Amino acid sequence: MGLNSPPKPGFCHTTQARSKMTSVHAQGERRPLPEKEVAMHVERSANGLSPSDDEFLSNFSAEDRKKVLRKVDLRLMPMLVLLYLFAYIDKTNIGNAKIEGLLPSLGMSGEQYNVAVAIFFIPYVLAEVPSNMVLNRFKRPSAYLGSLIFIWGVIMVCTGFIRNFDELLAIRFLLGLFEAGFLPGAVLIISKWYLPGETQTRIALLYTSAASGGAFSGLLAFGIAKMDGLAGYEGWRWIFIIEGLATVVLGIMSFFLLLDAPSLSSGWLTPSEIRFLDLRQIANSVRTPQKKGVDWSAILGVLTDWKIYLLILGSWSNAVPNYAMKFTMPQIITGMGFTSARAQLLTIPPYALGALSALVFSIFADRYSWRMPFIVVPQVTQVVAFSILFTHAAEIEDNIPLCYFAVCLACAGMYPILPGVNAWNVANTPNPVKRAIGIGYLICMGNVGGLIGSFIYKESEAPRYVTGYGNSFAFASAGIVGCLLLEFALFKLNKKKALLSEDEIRARYTDTELDEMEEKSPLFKYNL
Repeated sequence: MGLNSPPKPGFCHTTQARSKMTSVHAQGERRPLPEKEVAMHVERSANGLSPSDDEFLSNFSAEDRKKVLRKVDLRLMPMLVLLYLFAYIDKTNIGNAKIEGLLPSLGMSGEQYNVAVAIFFIPYVLAEVPSNMVLNRFKRPSAYLGSLIFIWGVIMVCTGFIRNFDELLAIRFLLGLFEAGFLPGAVLIISKWYLPGETQTRIALLYTSAASGGAFSGLLAFGIAKMDGLAGYEGWRWIFIIEGLATVVLGIMSFFLLLDAPSLSSGWLTPSEIRFLDLRQIANSVRTPQKKGVDWSAILGVLTDWKIYLLILGSWSNAVPNYAMKFTMPQIITGMGFTSARAQLLTIPPYALGALSALVFSIFADRYSWRMPFIVVPQVTQVVAFSILFTHAAEIEDNIPLCYFAVCLACAGMYPILPGVNAWNVANTPNPVKRAIGIGYLICMGNVGGLIGSFIYKESEAPRYVTGYGNSFAFASAGIVGCLLLEFALFKLNKKKALLSEDEIRARYTDTELDEMEEKSPLFKYNL
């Protein structure tokens, strides 16, 4: 499977009149179509469009498509990136606070610190799927997400006034509860504005703010810690207070600046642009009636989908090492012999490299509509990085350049994975309701890796961190196996579907039956 060869995913067609346009694709030939033909094929490829709508999509020029997507990019992505940047900072700044004196100030041990980190993930994991199910029913996502952001900002400010370990546990639990809805919600919003082949680059832009957040968090903590003693508060308290106040302001801004839906965007989109964005989403989804209450069939469909469990394995290859290192990187760098202030600054280059890596890999993944290699290569990078750390960290002060290089290499391998597995999931889930639940479930189960990662770096093992580096190596390796198995299985399924022509499929099934099959339909080609 060369870079130019993967088949375009999604439904091939819905009417006999379209069969000539899509018959080559339906028969599974693996050669790329011209750009204009691909765009027409994707946007004319699903059910529910009237002839006039179909004609409108066909006549919407490539130049106009690029123009409207640029407008959406400039309006939607900067706000999501900024919000996720602060979500990341608020989630992980406890690591920065730790090296500024959090533990002795609250009379805590290293094990208690691990518990405080881990308790965040219990509500964080449990609330993600329900949150996305609620968000999917909101006409204005900005109101729902804005409320969550405002509340967790207030909680973050309160962290600056805690007096003991028990209060820290309560605060971290509440923080996890209200932060839970943001990342799956942001991915869901992206999936409502963009087609599957456009999502990974945008999710990567979102996720690079997490890597940037790691860099910015260290720089911000370095500056805020200089406020130590101001108004009688230690520097670590000011980290929570200042960063929490910034989040409160962003929560208020979200009510006005976060995009909702094309139909509610007449102030900056023309009627034809709104129609284009709405119709192309309809053309790339199966028709499913909106059910009142909980859609248990969609939930069951997600829970019994074997593909998502291989994606979860891939997600853990990012989540376990990444969350573990987020909370421990300042300590690792301090173990190299640097002061706490210098350690805060030295966390910046690894995260900056991670941000760049995520963006570059995702651009190529979207360009070739091929997910697997742009996930597996970063996973291999992690295996190399943690092999170096596992074998050389015992004498870290004698191997500072090599170990610091390995930390940078690990970050470069971690950050492309989450955009990749989430885009892969979105591309292979044409049912909008199931997609919303699947996004939440994949991110939710991925964050179970954060719970695991909270405990693998044991302070008693510093500076070698045998458990931390060993588990990170193992999960990265397991992720490689999971992604290769998924690629092989989907490739075989596509080959099997290609055995029947479109005419043969339509003679055997009605349009309604094909809709009900969703991604199992023989007309649906899995994204590899």
